[in-house]
Amino acid sequence: MPVPTLATDLYQLTMMAGYFQTGRHVLPATFELFTRRLPHNRNCLVFAGLEQVLEYLAELEFTPAELEWLTAQPVFAGIVPEFFEFLRTFRFAGDVWAMEEGTPFLPHEPVVRITAPLAQAQLVETAVLAIVNFQTTIASKAVRLVQAAGGRPVMEFGARRAHGIEAALYAARAAYLAGCAATSFVEAGKRFGIPLSGTMAHSWILAADNERQAFTDFAALFPSDTVLLLDTYDVAGAVDALVAAGLQPAGVRLDSGDLQLHARSVRHSLDGAGLSATRIIVSGDLDEWKVRDLVAAGAPIDAYAVGTALTTSDDAPALGGVYKLVEIAGPNGVRQVLKRSAGKRTQPGAKQVWRIIEDGVASRDIVSLIGELPPVGGTPLLQRVMRSGVRLAKPAALPGLRSRCAELIAVMPGWMTGVEPNVDYAVEFSTGLQAYAPDAASARPPMTSASIAPAP
Repeated sequence: MPVPTLATDLYQLTMMAGYFQTGRHVLPATFELFTRRLPHNRNCLVFAGLEQVLEYLAELEFTPAELEWLTAQPVFAGIVPEFFEFLRTFRFAGDVWAMEEGTPFLPHEPVVRITAPLAQAQLVETAVLAIVNFQTTIASKAVRLVQAAGGRPVMEFGARRAHGIEAALYAARAAYLAGCAATSFVEAGKRFGIPLSGTMAHSWILAADNERQAFTDFAALFPSDTVLLLDTYDVAGAVDALVAAGLQPAGVRLDSGDLQLHARSVRHSLDGAGLSATRIIVSGDLDEWKVRDLVAAGAPIDAYAVGTALTTSDDAPALGGVYKLVEIAGPNGVRQVLKRSAGKRTQPGAKQVWRIIEDGVASRDIVSLIGELPPVGGTPLLQRVMRSGVRLAKPAALPGLRSRCAELIAVMPGWMTGVEPNVDYAVEFSTGLQAYAPDAASARPPMTSASIAPAP
């Protein structure tokens, strides 16, 4: 779904007009997107949404209808006509550096860095934040569910509970990126190549003359993909009905009640009828804690279908990602800037994030200024993905991004994507950053300094 150019906040446009009338709109400026803190229950975040950010930036332009509407808004009554001529030829021509989609990251680490003429970099703030904040929220939830399932497939079934159809689409994308096996949302399958998964609703059973007829009719229509819903009336009776009908479904689904107890009973009955290949899928208000407990109890469950908790990230539904100016060019050269607001202080200057990997496992991250010497053994996480408004690589297919996400997660300590709380991972600031703002460490507990020699 293309992002409209006017999908922005009013103050982005009024600031653009101010920049234009004061001649600052062309000054090269760098903004960084990062979070200040982890959401509730999270040990890390998983970056998602870069593909949609790049699509948005590459296609950004004002249509004649949008410009006509803008010029009629009272707030712009005092703005010179030349500003709207500037908007008529507006295109994003900046550079973008970003982490790979699927990269685990921590607070105060920039995941996107944009350098562009000030007016351009300012306009895109709202859309870029909306894209990254939402998809990162869902990917960060999904990875916890995937880990809790202990290798069993987790399917995203939450479109009907999403905050709108567009949210459903991109929630499915982010969930698959982070390791979910499939989605029930057909448009996401079409748009992104995500495998589709679905069973039947209780209405299919209720609309039939009886449960056995409902099962046999469905199996006749979908012989190789039959998954029968067992809990419309009575689980044991439903199993008896499918066995008596001679059906051999690929799977059965349980959606209510004591899922562990039902799964054990159903598994016993299916195995006794020679249906050991029939999988048991469970759904019904699942989250990562419920999945974890079912796995720990040894419940004979083959796959989990998760809806509301995943698609809305119900325990942590909002991510406070921010997009802040860190440096700007002027007549006297590049000026590094920082915000000193209590609780909202920023770090100045364009930065790189380095991941230190020891014995195959990430041990800490270091945030440094561009131009500082890289730390020994450090892997840079930010890579240039757009130059002068032009993408540097073709869009990557989502299955490939999903595989890469799994690789990036595998390098991190296992607890970082787990359910239990843990914050034992260091994000350190370089000596260059501390030299510029020596009291910054106290504004960001519990982080510590790093020993990186500043560039001469």
